[in-house]
Amino acid sequence: MKFISLLFLPALAPGVLLAEEIRQLEAHEHGVGHFDIAFEGRQIAMELRAPGADIVGFEYAAQTSQDRAKLEAAVAALSRPLDFFAPPAAAGCNVVGVDVALHGGEAHEDHGETHAHDEHEESHEHAAHDHDEDQKSDAHHASHTEFHAEYLLECTNVSAMTVIEFSYFEAFENAEKLEVQVISSKGAAASEVLREAPMLDLRGLF
Repeated sequence: MKFISLLFLPALAPGVLLAEEIRQLEAHEHGVGHFDIAFEGRQIAMELRAPGADIVGFEYAAQTSQDRAKLEAAVAALSRPLDFFAPPAAAGCNVVGVDVALHGGEAHEDHGETHAHDEHEESHEHAAHDHDEDQKSDAHHASHTEFHAEYLLECTNVSAMTVIEFSYFEAFENAEKLEVQVISSKGAAASEVLREAPMLDLRGLF
């Protein structure tokens, strides 16, 4: 499901889209996740992207049954968005779509060649160094897992969405901050929700 893509694209200018692509390519920061919200009619689309370390405490590929159990529990928990991002009861919101996935952490195979001839040793020394660096870079990116969750809510009274309370930080002790983007009929706004101030003020966006 691509709830955010469908609702965000008509509202975003090309420059904003380019900035978003660049942001997604940048290395993520532990303790910092991203939370996007789009309002359209009675529907609210939400998207969460959070480092694996924030959610389960590690970012490597699951190696033990305990690791796998943590990942499965996290996916199951993140499938209940209203447990972590609570709108006012007066908004009458229900979850009508959920898609939660874990990205990254894949093992990379070594496709490099070994050159044993003395006459080629010097010419291949630099190439081997570059290959080693590429392997390190691949391993670095592969080890950085990220949880990606998309939600679609339907609300009977969207105008009552004055705030969203984030119990997300209580559930995930390594999470410190969410960088938030909001799109509504009145435009776009950026904000931050912090562990010490876990509430997003939406007044003025309708």
